[in-house]
Amino acid sequence: MEINIQERQIGLVFKNGQAEIRVWAPYALAVSVILPDSEIRMLKEDMGYWFVSTGEISIGDDYQFRIEADPKRGGTSLVDRPDPASLFQPHGVSAASRAVNLEYPWSDHHWSCPALDQFIIYELHTGTFTDLGNFDGIAEKLDHLISLGITAIEIMPVGQFSGDRNWGYDGVHPFAVQHSYGGPKALQKLVDLCHSKGIAVILDVVYNHFGPEGNHFEDFGPYFTDKYQTPWGKAINFDDAESDAVRAFFIENCLMWFRDFHIDALRLDAVHAIKDFGAVHLLSELRHYTDQLSKALNKPLFLIAELDLNDPRYISDGGSFGYGMHAQWIDEFHHALRVSAGGEKDGYYADFNGVEHLAKSYRDAYVYDGQYSAHRQKTFGRPAYGHAGSQFTVFSQNHDQVGNRMLGERSSQLFSFEMIKLMAGAVFCSPFIPLIFMGEEWAESNPFQFFTSHSDPDLIEAVRKGRKAEFASFHAGGEAPDPQDLNTFRVSKPDWGKANTGLHHTMLSFYRELISIRKNNPVLADLDRRHVAADAFPEQSCLLLTRWNYAERVLCFLNFSKTNQELQLPDWAVSWYTLLDSAMEKWGGECTTVKTISANNTLRISAESIIILTSNDV
Repeated sequence: MEINIQERQIGLVFKNGQAEIRVWAPYALAVSVILPDSEIRMLKEDMGYWFVSTGEISIGDDYQFRIEADPKRGGTSLVDRPDPASLFQPHGVSAASRAVNLEYPWSDHHWSCPALDQFIIYELHTGTFTDLGNFDGIAEKLDHLISLGITAIEIMPVGQFSGDRNWGYDGVHPFAVQHSYGGPKALQKLVDLCHSKGIAVILDVVYNHFGPEGNHFEDFGPYFTDKYQTPWGKAINFDDAESDAVRAFFIENCLMWFRDFHIDALRLDAVHAIKDFGAVHLLSELRHYTDQLSKALNKPLFLIAELDLNDPRYISDGGSFGYGMHAQWIDEFHHALRVSAGGEKDGYYADFNGVEHLAKSYRDAYVYDGQYSAHRQKTFGRPAYGHAGSQFTVFSQNHDQVGNRMLGERSSQLFSFEMIKLMAGAVFCSPFIPLIFMGEEWAESNPFQFFTSHSDPDLIEAVRKGRKAEFASFHAGGEAPDPQDLNTFRVSKPDWGKANTGLHHTMLSFYRELISIRKNNPVLADLDRRHVAADAFPEQSCLLLTRWNYAERVLCFLNFSKTNQELQLPDWAVSWYTLLDSAMEKWGGECTTVKTISANNTLRISAESIIILTSNDV
């Protein structure tokens, strides 16, 4: 089947008053569309597809597929299943699909998505972000995000999962927008509103596995391969026999979000778990079709990868035999930052020594780019030479790094008030794209824990056991919260009432100031990695980050120690202006006056603080 960037070719599409339905079931003897009161036989096409065009289905009708299996291929002889490319599952993952028309009265015709180097990303989970727990709840908080300085929201996965609450990575209907969030029309409405307010939308998608409950893909065809395994079970069939249709399924999904939902960027979950040794990697194909659609729509579209390989091939363009992802997350910046702040050195944190590795990440993006990793027990990584800072996203917290702790503690529960200001400064002074996690901006103290709402008792127990095993190396004792317990979900909601009280409000004001400096200072806003230097002072637990352009220099002094420190300014420094001192009284610190530079050109830095200076003497 040829992929048409202009319109979806699989699932149900309304066209010229008819419902056109196409499904891939290469081993079936017969396939029918099942309606409440009738059955419509489908016609077999090339490459294992089945198709029918009918006037019997209207918008809002429910339908399923009836598959008559070939006994030579095994499997149940006759099964009724929802559409693998369903757009809406209002009754759950295994129930009938709902016929939806994705036409929408868009008002964002003049929307211009900012370049990646202008992204200030706010990651959120739709179900917990507000008390409403849906897209309307997000809409109500957009003005808060605008006042904070956010330019892009990143929404955790919305593909239909089992039950009403889940992180989203257990989805089994990649095309269907979660019913408890409001469904497809509500997401379109939210994106349109975001664009009207100048906010780009990034959607987190999962192309490396399907969730366990309601996973009926094997009833349709060889969506999986036994050649590989992933941490979550069978690998998706991207390079084995019959894989063309599976690849097309995910390419169609990618194009749908961009074309029909006006999403600006996709964050691809754990691309290192996409097992593909074919001549053209799936990611390369995604980039190829994304570029085609971007050109046709005359607007930028971005692919951002979560990657745990430190392999710049993933973010190199096709001309360099790369996979072409526009950007990637780099967890190593986070790990080095947490260790610098005094965090534990268990598990993968054991590979990081603090400010020296943080300084290396500032300079090189990757910490491990050809060195031996004791945690991995091998030499790991390759240098990211020639890649702009806009190709890397950094953070001090995100859903994984909070939620994959046993108790889901946020930084505000693990570090001092002064330290979390310093950590925020470390992110926003970096030559990379900054990301913050919902509630971080007011030092939210409620946890973000792992939660599910499965219905299968055996699966529920398996998830409980697997959750304990996943982070066993991080925690010596104690009991993990029950993912299935409704209270685990409820306590994971940020408390918006805190944002305007006490030190929480102080932190919110600090974040607003920090983001404003990041956006408006021409040096910090420029993500040219060639104009970056970072020097570590491990004995003092301090770091000096220097950034510059041809007219201005910015010095960022980071003191991770619990005592005041003095650092020498560069010899070429003449006059300086303080952009920010996190230890000032107005930010909840103890300093009432701006720090002064001594006669011997040294600067006294308060414990657990950051000072940002600027100079025009270049």
